[in-house]
Amino acid sequence: MWLALVAVLVAIGYGTRAAEGKPDPQVLYEWSTAVGTLVQEGILLLLVLAIAGFSTRLLALQEPYSRRRAALLIVMCFIVVIVFEAVYAHIVHVGNEQGLTPKRWEPHHAAAYVANAIVICTWVPFVEELTYRGLGYSLLERFGRWPAIIAVGLLFGLAHGLVESLPVLAFFGGVLAWIRSRTGSVYPGMILHSLFNLLALVLAVTL
Repeated sequence: MWLALVAVLVAIGYGTRAAEGKPDPQVLYEWSTAVGTLVQEGILLLLVLAIAGFSTRLLALQEPYSRRRAALLIVMCFIVVIVFEAVYAHIVHVGNEQGLTPKRWEPHHAAAYVANAIVICTWVPFVEELTYRGLGYSLLERFGRWPAIIAVGLLFGLAHGLVESLPVLAFFGGVLAWIRSRTGSVYPGMILHSLFNLLALVLAVTL
């Protein structure tokens, strides 16, 4: 059931991009985007919870083995992913393929942008980590730790419906799955995921 759900997400991601192209770069300046994201991710969360049977074990909703170790892994992986993304971007020149971030800061739309940022930095990481590093990793772990990490990373990347940015997203998803395997919890991954989303949103309107 989980693989079927992810397959649908991948099909929607690539199908939407093929049919509609990039989103409007002003989309994060619209209140409807925040509301739509809340609803869309909420539906996904309900499906994931139903498939997991509301099991906190399958969702890895538990304390990490060591908070100190989890904090160190978050910092280390944050640096590793930034370096990987910077090197990849220098080689491939991906640009803003996802098309979600605006080209410039527009103060009169600040409230809507902040609302979208809150959703993207809290709600989205919460749902996506439960989907992939929570339930997904738990179901795939029986095939081996590294196969599960690689599979979860790749499926996470594919679900975004991008081509040139796929290696970065898959790498990021794999790193998050690796943290999940080392800490036994989705919470460290949620924090790291939130930090990256926040960084992207801040850089989008400051650089």
